Amino acid sequence: MACCELKAYTFSDINFTNRLDPNVQIKIGNKFSYNVKYPSDNSNNICRGELEVEVGDTGNDSKLNLKVTLVGIMAYNPSEKRELIHTESFKILYPIARAMVTTVTANAGIKPIILPNINIDDQDIYRIDGAKPI
Repeated sequence: MACCELKAYTFSDINFTNRLDPNVQIKIGNKFSYNVKYPSDNSNNICRGELEVEVGDTGNDSKLNLKVTLVGIMAYNPSEKRELIHTESFKILYPIARAMVTTVTANAGIKPIILPNINIDDQDIYRIDGAKPI
């Protein structure tokens, strides 16, 4: 088994606001949040990743805003470090969320928003138990 394997996913929340006037220029900004939770009785080595992506007009997000929350259920190798499970599960879920943002905006009749690629290996990862970032 690889570090982790996607077993199932769902979008638990999709909220989209599009109140843009025609031919208005805006500046798009992105926010990301990702957490992995492990059940207390985890004899089956399953974790839950939750990725929240918010995209909107940085000047006025009440005009254009899209927020999606993607939940993924992953099987993971218990011998791997949790930081590695965190980064690898993000790499699995992020393209799914990225595709959803593009699909929703394209189907709304506006220029599709394509989120940038993210190299999570270059990001600091903090554990809730207070461990230092990797």
